[in-house]
Amino acid sequence: MEQKKTKDSRVEEAVRLFESGFNCCQSVFAAYADLFGMEKEEALKLASPMGAGMGRMREVCGTVSAMALLSGLADGNSDPGDEAKKTLVYERVRDMSDEFAAANGSIICRELLGILGREKSASPSPRTKEYYAVRPCVKFVRCAAEIVEKTLLDGRQ
Repeated sequence: MEQKKTKDSRVEEAVRLFESGFNCCQSVFAAYADLFGMEKEEALKLASPMGAGMGRMREVCGTVSAMALLSGLADGNSDPGDEAKKTLVYERVRDMSDEFAAANGSIICRELLGILGREKSASPSPRTKEYYAVRPCVKFVRCAAEIVEKTLLDGRQ
């Protein structure tokens, strides 16, 4: 029988995923998606376009997108008339985003990275030792994972 991961190992798992080459959104989302019934490969695929501020457009940070997606898995509505569920998820996303912004100064990828505007190329930067040495993204992955644990897990482990 496989041993369940602890909360701490999930934060480190998100960091490990990022450091192994997955984008920021994939790293946070895939570290927790199984707790909500989603297979890891499916989670990685679903989150893949959201990295680098959605398709490398440097908009909302992929880690913030991951928190929103996980909030939907945790408590999202599947009934279009369920206004209470819609409100709950929207409030939770706002709260998590506000906490992330308070810790990091923004939820916008380009602002977090000090990049002016959208990058011309959609090709991701090569993941080298130098890349990881200068990018603060691992800090954002860790922060978002900690917010997920505090806000969404609520005994789900």
